[in-house]
Amino acid sequence: MTSYDGLLRKLEEKGLTKTDLTEKLGISSRTVAKISRGEKIADHVLKKIADFLGCTTEELCRSVSDNTLLQTLRDEKSIRMSGGLYHELQVRMTYNSNHIEGSKLSEDQTRLIFETNTVDVGEGIPVDDIIETVNHFRAIDYVIDVAEEPLTESIVKELHRILKQSTKDSTLSWFAVGDYKKRPNVVGGRETVKPKDVPFRMKALLDDYAALPTVTVNDIIRFHYRFLALRPFAQGTGRMSRLLLLLQLIARGVLHEPILTMSIWLEGNIAEYRTCLDEAILRGNEQPLLMFFHDGFSDCAGAACNSVVSHSDSYRM
Repeated sequence: MTSYDGLLRKLEEKGLTKTDLTEKLGISSRTVAKISRGEKIADHVLKKIADFLGCTTEELCRSVSDNTLLQTLRDEKSIRMSGGLYHELQVRMTYNSNHIEGSKLSEDQTRLIFETNTVDVGEGIPVDDIIETVNHFRAIDYVIDVAEEPLTESIVKELHRILKQSTKDSTLSWFAVGDYKKRPNVVGGRETVKPKDVPFRMKALLDDYAALPTVTVNDIIRFHYRFLALRPFAQGTGRMSRLLLLLQLIARGVLHEPILTMSIWLEGNIAEYRTCLDEAILRGNEQPLLMFFHDGFSDCAGAACNSVVSHSDSYRM
């Protein structure tokens, strides 16, 4: 949906109405009706109106999502609102997701970077911890921007590029920023999918997800562990998996509060999380992981758990 609040304000300032656009600019009544219904109009028509009113097209309209949570995040992001849902999501998720991967920055230091773009660090804080914190803020912004678009390989790779740009890893000749791994990698003593097989396997994963007629919470959890099983990137796959989880949960509109605290819950239950992942990836038993996530959603969301149940298939066999 498109909001034309800016256009209506500009018209009011000039003592005009929408119907005056037909008389003065030769714009069709059908286009005026589209404006009234909140439908997108042709770019060249919007530019014509903007030139007439002496402003930019951005001042006349903006995209508005039917997804209440997503729209809230976008509105707060656009004004860098302090203390809101967007603010807390950025600080909490960035701190916890990076901390899971070994970052030495505290939550207070993470908050300071986000709020003031400055850092007060003690001795022994790697530069990469600071760079990856800033990158993670940008990655969450990207997730919010593309949440309603189909999940594609280009989105996955761009998310990785944002996350790993300018890091120490990015200077290594064998490390591909924004692209799949070039070397085999080992996780927990086991070799993961070979580099030559990653493009095909990732395409299959994304195609299977896109083909689902209705995406449930369980489908999102399945995508999460299957993505981790592939380990498609040389570094950053863990953070990527949590960012994609965020993107998918927001896009489907099935959760609200959990996006703020799920990363906290994951870190607090990291041993069980990894055990459940191993059970799903190595032994093909996904039930413990499904139950783990649903318990996490319940703990994090409280009343919002009803939303989880209503949008998911049965996970207790």
